[in-house]
Amino acid sequence: MAVDLKDDPPGIAEYRRHHRRIWPEVRDSLRRVGVRRMDIYQIERRLVMVMDTRDGFDLRRSFAVHAASHPRCAEWEELMKTFQQAPPGAAPGRLWTPMVPIFHLERGPRSSRKARRRRSR
Repeated sequence: MAVDLKDDPPGIAEYRRHHRRIWPEVRDSLRRVGVRRMDIYQIERRLVMVMDTRDGFDLRRSFAVHAASHPRCAEWEELMKTFQQAPPGAAPGRLWTPMVPIFHLERGPRSSRKARRRRSR
């Protein structure tokens, strides 16, 4: 998913500071709703979020449960929205926007040193 940060260098720095010290209630809630791993990458004002989630994870439902799970989670989500703006192609009213996958490289068999030695004999 992608979102853009507002064109505000001090705000961008503040957004990054918040993510270096994510509130424990937010971290715990995301794990409870099924987020196993979340990575956010930045290039200039564009953010890309990659999540690994449990089977059956529903983004809208899970994030609604997350935001309602604790007042600090709702506060965090509202605070983060103050730094964000929708990227091109976003649906009306949406900030984080799903991206269309266009390429995926499958993990191939690993070649260990021992296996290479066997093949060379």
